[in-house]
Amino acid sequence: MSYSPTSQPNVTKPDWLSRIENMKVNRKDMNKLIMNYLVSEGFKEAAEKFEQEAGISSPLKLNTLGNRIKVIESVQSGKMQEAITLINQLYPGLLDDDRDLYFHLQQLHLIELIKEGNIEEALVFAQAKLSEVGEGNPTILTELERTLALLAFEEPQKSPFADLLQTTHRQKVSSELNAAILRFHNQPTITPKLYNLMKLIMWAQDELDRKKVKFPHMTDFGSATLEPPK
Repeated sequence: MSYSPTSQPNVTKPDWLSRIENMKVNRKDMNKLIMNYLVSEGFKEAAEKFEQEAGISSPLKLNTLGNRIKVIESVQSGKMQEAITLINQLYPGLLDDDRDLYFHLQQLHLIELIKEGNIEEALVFAQAKLSEVGEGNPTILTELERTLALLAFEEPQKSPFADLLQTTHRQKVSSELNAAILRFHNQPTITPKLYNLMKLIMWAQDELDRKKVKFPHMTDFGSATLEPPK
């Protein structure tokens, strides 16, 4: 379909939904997407069960996921020293080769100390473990300064740096660790294909907006909610 500069095509929500209903989705392709997501995110038990129920093979050996999951779960539960010990045992040399990841894990431990109110211990830890890491690396130094700035507030969760205290920050480091472990095993870093599909939808909506097309926007990807054209 072509658009002239003066035209503004309009697609109603019922028409849009009707067109979507007429699109055929291959069940095998859908199963591959689900398996890809489960494996990429390290959901070993769910992937094993889905492999049996859907009759689809995993792109990776599922028995290799156990150690990776164990380490990542330690990070996500705030047990950074346990995670670092496991990494050194299971993936020797990984943290020596990836100093940014090493800093981010130690930074998370510092954040946990601050959240628990262990101020003196946090200062000692920062000086002993993190001060040298930041030398010569402006990005890391800035991150360290932001983290230590939390100490200046009686309620760090209300400070301008409260994002560091959020679960999403742990998840970000978990993803960084996940990618590093995959590289350690000479496996490509996996981005779930569902993420790419979501990005494709967002891009397509932006392109239609740019062309002044009025169409129902998907505003909630979790529920696939569509808003009528405005």
